[in-house]
Order: sequence, then C-alpha cells, then structure tokens
Amino acid sequence: MDIKAIVMGLAFALMWSSAFTSARVIVEYAPPLSALALRFLISGVIGVGLAWLLGQSARLSRRQWTGVVIFGVCQNALYLGLNFVAMQTIPASLAAIIASTMPLLVALSGWIVFGNTVRPLGVAGLIAGVIGVVLIMGARLQGGVDVYGLVLCIVGVFSLTIATLAVVGASSGGNVLMIVGLQMLVGSALLWVPALTIEVWEVTWNWQLIVAFVYTTIVPGLGATLVWFLLVGRIGAVKASTFHFLNPFLGVAIAAALLGEKIGVLDVLGVAIIAGGILAVQLSKQ
Repeated sequence: MDIKAIVMGLAFALMWSSAFTSARVIVEYAPPLSALALRFLISGVIGVGLAWLLGQSARLSRRQWTGVVIFGVCQNALYLGLNFVAMQTIPASLAAIIASTMPLLVALSGWIVFGNTVRPLGVAGLIAGVIGVVLIMGARLQGGVDVYGLVLCIVGVFSLTIATLAVVGASSGGNVLMIVGLQMLVGSALLWVPALTIEVWEVTWNWQLIVAFVYTTIVPGLGATLVWFLLVGRIGAVKASTFHFLNPFLGVAIAAALLGEKIGVLDVLGVAIIAGGILAVQLSKQ
C-alpha cells in the first residue's frame, strides 16, 4: 500500500465518520427523508455534470449498471434513509458505532454465505467485534436508548453490507465519477417517494442547518464516495476496508467534540474492541 493510498484511506475515514454528526444536525431542523433526497439530487447532478465535463460516459456495462442500482438502493436509499430517520431519536455516536460494524458483517457474509476461508485471526476479530457490540448495546439499552431508532440502524448496516459487496462490480471499468453521480440519483429517486408521501415539509432555517447540509452534500456525500471508489479501484476492497477500523473512534470523537454527546467507559471499551476486531479481520485477509 503506497503513501497515496494511505492518504486516501485516512481522508475517507475522516469524511465518512463526520457524516453522522452533520446528519444529526440536519434532522434536528428538517424532515430527514426530504433532506436526504434533496442532498442526493444535488450531489448526483454535480457528480454527473463534472463527469460529463471530464469526458466520462453514462454508457456503462451491465455489471456496472447492476452495481449502480444495488449501491443506490442499498446504501443511499435504505442505509442512509434508515439512519437519517433513526438519528431523530438516537445519538450520532451510536449510529456511527453500528455502521462501523459493516466490515465485520462483510467478512461474516463471506464466511457463511460464500464459503470463504477465515483464518484464526479473522475468527478472533469477528468474536471481538461481537463482544464490543454487546458491551455498547448493553450499556445504551440500560441508559434508555430509543429501541426503534436502534433497530433502524441495525437494518441499515445490513443494507450497507450488501452495498459494499457490490462496490467492486460498480467501480471496475472506469467512469467512476459518473457512476458515483448516477447511484446518488438512484437513491434520490427512491427517497422522494416516502418523503413526499409521509413527511411534512417543516424546516427551521438557521446557519447550523445550512452549514451541515452543504457539508454533508459535498464532503461525505460526493467526496467520500468518490474517494472510496477510487481507493477500491487502486488497492482492492479488502485492503481498502482496513481503514474502516478508524471509523468507530472517529465517529464517536467527532460527535463528542461537536455535539457534546456523552461517552461512557463501556462505550470507549466497546469501540476499542470493535476497532481491534475490524483490524484483525482485515489483516487476516492479507
């Protein structure tokens, strides 16, 4: 792994982890699904427009279109849609911790569903990840966390797992920026249906909402997704996923620093165990 790949991985981890904090601010002042659908519409138009200016084409292979649709549905519509709704009632740090278990679920899926061989270090990492999650969930449930929001986040991370398994198919063959823009438009189109059907457009306009929305649209929305696709194309999905071990730490730290969310001893211990488990699983594959 070269220096450029390391810088890209660190940048992705920071941008991806910060999205939970900015999303928590957005849902405080605006309807979650409408805000997310609008964000994807803007990001998608920007991405497709820039790709067109760079000479990229929307003539994708069947494998690429399949990846675009799966990624747009599972990550953008389901995972992020469920997380935006959930973060109306649960802390951003908890949403970040749950989402950070995705690499463990990807490894577990490969083991159970696809019959991939998992080395002893990987098995130890999976066990550690489960222990970390149990510690955090036990502490949060005793502290009175909203169970409905918690369930939405759990369903969302399974959707994110499916989306991650589809990344390789979508990112191979070039036209990466066009693919990023198109999968965001797919997510936007799907989210507008429930947004216009069940939500009431009530927005509290202030600078916090504007800053959070612009930041989420450009940095985690367009920037992080583009960097992730490029990173997977550069070093492969296995090595790229190693950087996810930073997400539990960064997600919790950013939420605590900017939102003042309280972090308990069991949260810190659980995050450290989950991060160690993610790293162990990824190292076992290399």
